[in-house]
Order: sequence, then C-alpha cells, then structure tokens
Amino acid sequence: MKLQQLRYLVEVAQAGLNVSQAAENLHTSQPGVSKQIRLLEDELGVDIFVRNGKRVVSITEPGKQILSIAERVLLEAKNLREAGREFSSQHTGTLTIATTHTQARYVLPHVIARFSERYPQVRLTLHQGNPVNVAEEVVSGRADLAIATEGLDQFADLRVLPCYQWNRSIVVPPGHPLLERDGLTLKELASYPLITYDYAFTGRSKINQSFEREGLTPNVVLTALDSDVIKTYVELGMGVGIIAAMAYDPERDSGLRARDVSHLFENSTTRIGIRRGAYLRQYTYDFIELFAPRLTKPVVRQVLENDPQG
Repeated sequence: MKLQQLRYLVEVAQAGLNVSQAAENLHTSQPGVSKQIRLLEDELGVDIFVRNGKRVVSITEPGKQILSIAERVLLEAKNLREAGREFSSQHTGTLTIATTHTQARYVLPHVIARFSERYPQVRLTLHQGNPVNVAEEVVSGRADLAIATEGLDQFADLRVLPCYQWNRSIVVPPGHPLLERDGLTLKELASYPLITYDYAFTGRSKINQSFEREGLTPNVVLTALDSDVIKTYVELGMGVGIIAAMAYDPERDSGLRARDVSHLFENSTTRIGIRRGAYLRQYTYDFIELFAPRLTKPVVRQVLENDPQG
C-alpha cells in the first residue's frame, strides 16, 4: 500500500467520481489512476468503487470506510511533513487561505501586508469562492484556513472559531431620499428595488431573516457575488445596495453615499475554519492572531486540543 494510492483514491472521490478530472488534478494519466486504485482494491480484498464498465458510479459501503481512513492517513502524513518543516525551517513555507471576496478585498489586505513583512519567505496564496467552496478547500486539504461568514459550521470536519462581528450599510447615489430619512425602517427599505448578495454569501441569511420577521418581502431585483458588483449597479441607478459596512470606502466609492443600517439587521460573525486534526505551523498561528487578535496561539491550541472530535 502506498500513499500515492490513497491520494488517488481521495482525489477521485473529491472530483465527484470523475477519474479523468482526478487524473488532471493530479497531473497524471487516467489509466495510471485507475490502475493504482485497482491495485489498492486487490490488496485490501474489497471493491472501493462501484463501476459501470470503465465508469465509476458510486462508492461501496466498505469503500466509504476506507475513504475516511485514507483521508486521515493523508492528513497525518501532511502533519508529519509540516512538523519536520517547523523545526528545520521555521520562517519558510506556504500558507493557503480560502475566503470570500468581501474578506479578500476589504479585510485581508492589511493583514497580509503585515504577515508578509514578518514572514517574507512564506508564500501566501488566496483561493476565492463562495462559503461552501471555501469550506471544501480546507476539508480537502487544498487550503490551510477558511475565512467566511456563512456556511463553515455546516462541515463536521472543520473546527470553527469566531473572529469578529460586523453589520451592514445601504449604498445609494448622492441625493437619494433614504439618506435624509429619520428612523429608517425595513418597511421603507422594502419599498425600493434592492441589490444585495447572492444567498450563499456574506450574511445574506441575516438580511432575509430580518424581512421575514416583519412579514415583508423585499424587492430584490439583482443579486451579486461581491460588493464591488453591487456598488456598480447601484451607481447605474438600478436600486439600493445592501452591503457589508466594511465594503464601503468613501474615497474609492466617491460616486456613492452610505448609511448605517445596523439597527435593522442582526450582526453577522466572520469565522475561521481549520480542518480537524491539522498541524498548524507557527506562522499559521501568527496569521490567525493578526486577523483576529483575541485568537492567540494558546487560545487556538486549547480549542483544537479540546475538540471532542479531534
């Protein structure tokens, strides 16, 4: 049994049982992947996959157990490598962050700048996506940390730590009537065409919940994946934008005006997700603390070590 075979097995599962896609992701050939998985099945004496001709169509019940073990073995192998690197080269390595557009665009730049000053030899990579993509990146091992507001707590393989709370602003063109309204209400806001985030993104569920509690149906005319797109269409006069307050910059967004509406919506919490059982290098702890100062190394370690599923 080889680690390579386990890696092929896990990649096929993560690629939705598409062996060709798995081979492409692994930079190898489809026949090579199929052969190594067949050899693993022969050695274990069970079929891991159900096949229809040459096509993999599902995972057998024993295969599900084997896949779970393979994922743990690969994680521990990665942890061994990281532990070795920690002591042989403490200031070099890689750190991959999976996050959403709002975090990458408005929150992370100053954190990354400070981190890069401290660790100039650590290669830092950002993977952007929706919260589900972000979580899957870390669960699969393609990223080290997930940073998002929605979705992370839906993944049992992630240990999730709260970082900070935030709320929303509306953005409108200069002179818009909502800028002058005292005591703005949800009912007034619902009377305008609204532009906000796609449901999976950046606290959209809190927006929906607030309107639902008031028995209101907001007139959402356009949804977008990031704040910059929302602001673009607000500038075109298509509606009132509801965005994360952090996403408005008076200098850069000089063609718009913002108004705080935190009294209308519950706070949202941005979180960091770490794969259960993962080994964190010192610079990873430092990155977490730069992003969320209260999450010091002792705090994070205590949370991870006390994880009942860890």
